[in-house]
Amino acid sequence: MPVRHTHIGGQAVLEGIMMRGKLNWAIAVREPDGSIYTEQHDLVSATKDHPWLKWPIIRGMWGFYETMVLALKAFGISAEHAGETEEEKLSQKEIALTMVLGLGLAVGLFIVLPAVLTNLAIGSSVDQPFLWNIVDGVLRLVAFFTYIWAVSRVKDIQRVFRYHGAEHKTIHAYEAGLPLETDAIQKFGTLHVRCGTSFLLMVMVVAILVFSIVPGKAILAAWGVSAKVWVLLFNIGVRIVLLPLIAGIAYEISVKWAGNNPNNPLVKVLLWPGLQLQRMTTGEPDDSMVEIAVAAMELVIAREEAAATGAEPTGDAIPAID
Repeated sequence: MPVRHTHIGGQAVLEGIMMRGKLNWAIAVREPDGSIYTEQHDLVSATKDHPWLKWPIIRGMWGFYETMVLALKAFGISAEHAGETEEEKLSQKEIALTMVLGLGLAVGLFIVLPAVLTNLAIGSSVDQPFLWNIVDGVLRLVAFFTYIWAVSRVKDIQRVFRYHGAEHKTIHAYEAGLPLETDAIQKFGTLHVRCGTSFLLMVMVVAILVFSIVPGKAILAAWGVSAKVWVLLFNIGVRIVLLPLIAGIAYEISVKWAGNNPNNPLVKVLLWPGLQLQRMTTGEPDDSMVEIAVAAMELVIAREEAAATGAEPTGDAIPAID
């Protein structure tokens, strides 16, 4: 069937799904009693007051930041409504602590650990900078794949991944112009080219290229730094500081270029690894999970249809990128 590519995207959360459009974002969560809790908020674009946020690469950096903010908000809402008892429901402090620990784990696992292991295997990056960056990048990819595989074995995470599959199926049905009904949605696959998993993999690949051209050896020489531990700390710091830039470049490749040229043979080759990785991060949802995805999607669609008729926006306003 002919496909109309949509700007609507989503995210799986605890027993629920968040969908995001251009004008609002909405979340639907299955509560312990079987009912569906929904919540939506209007989006106000910061690019209206700051047009430079639309510049290439910068728009990807800003979008990455806002995606993280939305993810935290959605996770917090789902954590408040998915637990069966008050003890199972996370407080705001517990949610914040979970996010901080998650960020620390990501930095340690995907930045610090590969750098330390590369130092042990290759030695200082000053001696063989190109080889050092290649080995570091490969180890980072290995850590990423290992982490995805490991969490996919956890029962609770498997349910989140099944909601992830429901999100993709629902978007597929909407793009195909079909009614958002369970039977029609379930006929689609769980893989989608605009998945965040594919984007993260592109970030990993772009990082290898970017770090390989950073003149670390020249910078360290200019600073008079040669001690092995300081060289290692420099490499770790560079990887953290340049992460937004790498996300911006990956956005231009995987979202803007690939999204606008889905039938390009080169695009299909570049997106293939990310699609295969989604086989680990998505699962076949049951009908109740699809129902959750539809509940969130319908709120986004309704908001955009209302705007088309000149209706006033409702809900809380938060920043968003166009």
